[in-house]
Amino acid sequence: MNKTAVFVSLAGVLALTALVLGLPPSPFSPPPEDSHGASPVDHHGPINLQSRAETSGALKMTARLSHPYIPPGSSELFATVDITGMEVPGARRLPVNLALVIDRSSSMGGYKLQQARQAAHHLVDQLREDDWLAIVHYGSDVRGLGGLPATPGNREQMRRYIDGIWDEGGTNISSGLQEGRAQVRASACTGCVERIILLSDGQPTEGLTEDADLLALVRDIRAGGITVSAIGVGTDFNEDLMQGFAELGSGAYGFLEDAAQLGSLFQKDLRQASTSVARDVVLSFTLPQGVRLEEVLGYRFKQEGRRVTVRLPDFSSGQTERVVARLTVEDAREGNPVHVTEVSLSFRDLRDNEPMLHVVDLGAKVTPRHEEIRARRDKEAIVYATRALSAKNLTLAAEALREGRKEEAKGYVARNQELFEQAGEVATPSAVAADLAEQQELLRDYEQAEDDAAVGAAVKRSKSKSLKSFGRLGSTY
Repeated sequence: MNKTAVFVSLAGVLALTALVLGLPPSPFSPPPEDSHGASPVDHHGPINLQSRAETSGALKMTARLSHPYIPPGSSELFATVDITGMEVPGARRLPVNLALVIDRSSSMGGYKLQQARQAAHHLVDQLREDDWLAIVHYGSDVRGLGGLPATPGNREQMRRYIDGIWDEGGTNISSGLQEGRAQVRASACTGCVERIILLSDGQPTEGLTEDADLLALVRDIRAGGITVSAIGVGTDFNEDLMQGFAELGSGAYGFLEDAAQLGSLFQKDLRQASTSVARDVVLSFTLPQGVRLEEVLGYRFKQEGRRVTVRLPDFSSGQTERVVARLTVEDAREGNPVHVTEVSLSFRDLRDNEPMLHVVDLGAKVTPRHEEIRARRDKEAIVYATRALSAKNLTLAAEALREGRKEEAKGYVARNQELFEQAGEVATPSAVAADLAEQQELLRDYEQAEDDAAVGAAVKRSKSKSLKSFGRLGSTY
């Protein structure tokens, strides 16, 4: 068994033990940050501290601590932050400027491309006259129909163009993305939400082929104001790369085993774009001296000094995303409230195109009474944190299965069952019943995965499940 994998999994188990029991932090935690020898600032100050806080607006934020009460000294706890887009009446639908970028490489031939054409027809049918659509298709080369407003006459032209797409060549994803960007930029769609929907069933074989180069391209597209969603079809595409496109492109990721479901995903992404309420969404944790952020589970994050930032996707009406962060508090003193972290949410409110900022301060009380610590635990937050911890093991399980280590993969899932059983003792068994059933289903899935196609599908299902368990609820289809 891979030693690093064991280390990560064991660290997760110990973290959950601390979370559930309110014990001191795991010995796997790194030493406290020195901050260039500066004297620690007292984090027991007179700030308005809450263990749970909410804000409202275009985005509603609910931030909470797993442990409103902690013991003196060092302890580990979790901050969970739920963010939800406000509900928008149908009349407020925004016009969209879309580029649909379709893989027509040889591997898409037959049924998959037939379903892609049918789904594209369905997407055209969903457009309003103030929407714009460009249709791009790529194999070894790239071709396209430039962006047009979706008038009745133009929709008929789009349908004819879609019917003329046939499979040929390799998989030049980079050229497809670059052409999609060019077409969106060229469209005269004032005030529209700009979005690329990328479809692929394989690995990049032409143009840019290195993951880092392709991810840099998507980051650049996003910097220009265009959102990128990525949909993988079948079992041969690089799910980590496609997930990266969605994350860096602030869009959504979807995995389809059966191309027949493409129509519903295209429709869902169109709805996400047309009911957008916020973009440029950044969640930040500002840490007092004496508090360390150990990890943001399942998200890329950046730390500069005492500030940790996490970039989130664009938000549509009703869309929810969750972020779980693992924190260590040092030198908590009995009788004093502890400032654990400031949580801030910045975004652009698309209702009036104005920048917004929500800020709350989370804090905990300090007591040596372990029975009070246990009684005061936030049961929902503990279940959310358990799901995020289980997602780490699920990601490791997927990689082990891909590499032929089936028993190791099943072992990670078995560990997750133990985690959820522990969480059920804190919350209620019913709170984790669905989670335990999912783990059992995964074990059956792994056991039945014999050939390459079945293994590939099981890996991708596991990775999609882990994204949702990390908290990517609305941006994972």
